[in-house]
Amino acid sequence: MNHHPFFANRVAVLGTMHQKEIAIAPPLETELGLKIIVPDNFNTDIFGTFTRDIKRVGTQIETARLKAEKAIEVTGFKIAIASEGSFIPHPHIPYLPCNREILILIDHENDLEIIAEELSTQTNHNHQIITSVTEAQQFAEKIGFPQHGLVVMLKENPDNQSEIIKGITSEAELIEAVNWGLQNSPTGQVHLETDMRAMHNPTRMQNIAKAAQNLVNKLKSCCPQCGTPGFSITKRIPGLPCAACSAPTLLTQAVIYECQKCQFKSVQNYPDGEEFADPANCMYCNP
Repeated sequence: MNHHPFFANRVAVLGTMHQKEIAIAPPLETELGLKIIVPDNFNTDIFGTFTRDIKRVGTQIETARLKAEKAIEVTGFKIAIASEGSFIPHPHIPYLPCNREILILIDHENDLEIIAEELSTQTNHNHQIITSVTEAQQFAEKIGFPQHGLVVMLKENPDNQSEIIKGITSEAELIEAVNWGLQNSPTGQVHLETDMRAMHNPTRMQNIAKAAQNLVNKLKSCCPQCGTPGFSITKRIPGLPCAACSAPTLLTQAVIYECQKCQFKSVQNYPDGEEFADPANCMYCNP
């Protein structure tokens, strides 16, 4: 296989402590020729935890960038990769939950920063207040336990890690953790939620893998003018005409690709392969 000239036979350090190399390393190694390593004892919890006992230090992209830069700092390598996930309402369908995965590659040798994203409605992100082991078992069955792990907390926003038990992946561990929580909770209730760390959440791991493939696709897209990787879409232009009345719709008519290095731009019309929109998407034909 022809590997990428920017990355072939170079080492990239992956800033993770949650086994994300399972999802991220294969496409980067196979398609780009990078060798992915994970530093020993690399603590990403300092940048924030899903259990909220440590607040995230910045936006999702800023946090991923901090992880990557820290990985470069502690290892001395020139390329680093890091990811950061969030669970938010869908941007266009507010009542639909989704998982947004950000993946960043920083290459100090070539002065590159490439960001990829995967937005997916495939997620089991969930929580429930429970008062018994039976309620916990019912919740566990609903979220795909034990393949997907669980977390027991004394309250929804814990003060520190002493109020949390993570990584629950067996019936015996669940019963023990819930009993501990009920015995120590001042309200007689326990906050139970899905463990969203990658190694305990196969559904999230699949979305990270998709983000990794998106990153590879971006890196393989090179600027026609200077050859720099990451020649990608920076703007979408709406206005695809209705097939019935030709009025502009909100669907994409064109996209603009731009190089982050030399700022060369290219316009691609009809990126989805359709020159007209279905009238169902037209505000005039289908008000």
